[in-house]
This record gives sequence, structure tokens and C-alpha cells, in this order.
Amino acid sequence: SLLQLKLWNKYRVSNIPSLIFIDASTGKVVCRNGLLVIRDDPEGLEFPWGPKPFSEVVAGPLLRNNGQTLDSNALEGSHVGVYFSAHWCPPCRSLTRVLVESYRKIKEAGQKFEILFVSADRSEDSFKQYFSEMPWVAVPYADEARRSRLNRLYGIQGIPTLIVLDSKGDVITRQGRVEVLNDIECREFPWHPKPVLELTDSNAVQLNEGPCLVLFVDSEDDGESEAAKQLIQPIAEKIIAKYKAKEEEAPLLFFVAGEDDMTDSLRDYTNLPEAAPLLTILDMSARAKYVMDVEEITPEIVEAFVSDFLADKLKPEPI
Repeated sequence: SLLQLKLWNKYRVSNIPSLIFIDASTGKVVCRNGLLVIRDDPEGLEFPWGPKPFSEVVAGPLLRNNGQTLDSNALEGSHVGVYFSAHWCPPCRSLTRVLVESYRKIKEAGQKFEILFVSADRSEDSFKQYFSEMPWVAVPYADEARRSRLNRLYGIQGIPTLIVLDSKGDVITRQGRVEVLNDIECREFPWHPKPVLELTDSNAVQLNEGPCLVLFVDSEDDGESEAAKQLIQPIAEKIIAKYKAKEEEAPLLFFVAGEDDMTDSLRDYTNLPEAAPLLTILDMSARAKYVMDVEEITPEIVEAFVSDFLADKLKPEPI
């Protein structure tokens, strides 16, 4: 139903079952990972389960792989990558190899940066084996309660996940994995989110996070992708700023897609025409799409399309 679709979009639900707690007086999300909350706190002793600062949730001893321990307050004043990963997960191991090099480059550049490994391994032996490859710190494997609280804090639904925090412990990006893979030289660290992304193999996973405006262009035309990004960017920035002022996540992500195998696969999967330019909003979790096929895309057309979508004036087509 339309109401279900609106709720899925508003709360960025990507899989079920999902339990989200909200503040009835403000409508703001209190906790995204309600299933973990009721598992870990069945007596409701921590009710109302509101968000706590990173420094409070992480408080306690941390480990290095040489057995050295240090207090979590050693992270204060640094950017922190909170790394949820496990040895049994092949994509995790692949990312770890890249992340070790990224960590080295960032540290060598003189940046204050630390990574905190939060293990999802199935045994302490697996944890120790995996952690032996890592030059950063970890929450002790035996401290399951603290590992679980960190998972709850960031609503982790899959691994590997790298959450990048600023020196105050506030989230810069939840897409650290994508950023690391797209920026091998770490020139854009600490990876503040861009309003408009160029769709790539590595960031396509974000299409599953909620509704995404995707402008398909003819990338064989030199400069077409960049021109499309410049066209969309002011609209994206306005939407992001509006919702940030309300302390809410923006209801849309914004992409420009050129012509390559991945884009062809996306068109095939969503049954889109081959036209370019083609303005769309794709909502993978709801299996819905909204399409505007016009000869020329102007800022006014994009703004009206987005406005109508946010006002529920567009009729979805099935994917």
C-alpha cells in the first residue's frame, strides 16, 4: 500500500523483520535496531533506548594485536573508523586488505585517525587470527555486550561496514567501505558525503538504502556526466540542508549514471528504456520506480519531479 511504501522510505527499511522505535512527541527515530535492543535488554532496563554518544558506548579497555591494552579515551580528538567485520566473510577480508593500506597512508600523512574493529567472528580464535592482520585497535572479543551496543548504536544490518566519525564522535559517513574502495590514495579523507554521486560498481550498493534519484546520461558525450552532476547538485544540496536542519536523513540519494555494464544491468533489472537523458527515482526496497522521459532535463524539471515525489504525487511503477 502507499502508506507502507511511505513508511519504508521514511525509515530506510531495507530488510524485514525490522523494529524501529520513535519518539511519539517528535516523530524522530530513537533507535533503528529495535530487534537487537529487545534481545539484549529483554527487561527494558535501558528504556527508552535512546541514542548515546559514541564515547559512552565505547567506554572501556581496547586491544592491540600485540596484547597491549589502552583505554577508549585514547580515541578522543581523532577521526575514528568503526569497522564491523569478520574473518568468515570474504568481502570483509578483501576490504581489510585495502583498509590496512588506507590506514597506513592516512597515518603517514599526519592525520589523527584510528580504526576500531568490532568483531562479528564466531569464536575468539577466529577473532585473534583475523585481528593479527590489523594494525589498529579492537573491542575485546569477550566483551560481547559492548560489541552489541556498538552494533545497535549504528543499526548495523550487514558486514563489512565502516562508519567514519569526526573528532567529536559524530558520524561523517556510513559509507566508509565505498569511500575507501573509491579513493585508494585517501585524498578525500575523511570522506564527507557528496551531494551527487557518479554511479559506480562500488557505490551501487547504496541504491538499496532507500529511494534514489538517478539521472541516466550519454557518457560518450564528453562532459555530459559532469554537466548532469552540476545540474542536480543545487537541488540535492537544498534537500539535504532542509532535512539536516530537522535532524533527519534526506529522503533521497542522488546519482548520475553513465553508460557501462553496471548501468546496463541496472536498466535491465528495473526495466527502464534505453533513452538518455532519463530521469528516474528508483526505490529498490519497495520495488518501485518513477520515470520521467523528456528530451531535455532542466533544473526546473528535476525540482518539480523531486517535489512531486516527496509530496506523494507520483504514481509508482513496479520494478
